[in-house]
Amino acid sequence: MTGKGTIDEEKKPLWQRLGWLALIWVGSVVSLAIVAWLMRLFMSAAGLSTH
Repeated sequence: MTGKGTIDEEKKPLWQRLGWLALIWVGSVVSLAIVAWLMRLFMSAAGLSTH
């Protein structure tokens, strides 16, 4: 085996690697916001208040 697959992956353009990083970051921020919103929804349904 020559390991050609790993060499091709390392030569991806910088914008493509940064794009994946940005996509993962945005996805994690959105998922965290959804979890926080659901927690507030359940807390208010249980009679708890955030203010």
